[in-house]
Amino acid sequence: MAKMIMIVDDSQTMIMSLRATLEMNGFKVETAHDGLQALNKLKSGVKPDLIITDINMPNMGGIEFIKNARTLAGLRFTPILALTTESQQTKRDEAKKAGATGWLVKPVAGPDLVKVIKQVLPGA
Repeated sequence: MAKMIMIVDDSQTMIMSLRATLEMNGFKVETAHDGLQALNKLKSGVKPDLIITDINMPNMGGIEFIKNARTLAGLRFTPILALTTESQQTKRDEAKKAGATGWLVKPVAGPDLVKVIKQVLPGA
């Protein structure tokens, strides 16, 4: 059964690029345009095996989204990767404290992304 990955990013171009890479590698993809939309999808029963989120988004940013997602039943141990243009250590620390599993700086090459996914998602 294909693993499902949720992409949370306010850039349609980024979503299309990530979706293409992930689907080519056999993953199912669910998308959301900000943390608020992603949280609502999770609350309505979407159960991703992994979440990839941007940090800087309107309505609800990635750090706040990660904090909220970690409070939902069944998502406590779901890997969450931050994929962002931010590279400051303070932001990384903030994301880790919120519950992020890993941190990737945009742009990330498709093969590198898939490699990281396979490291954090058993059976991917």
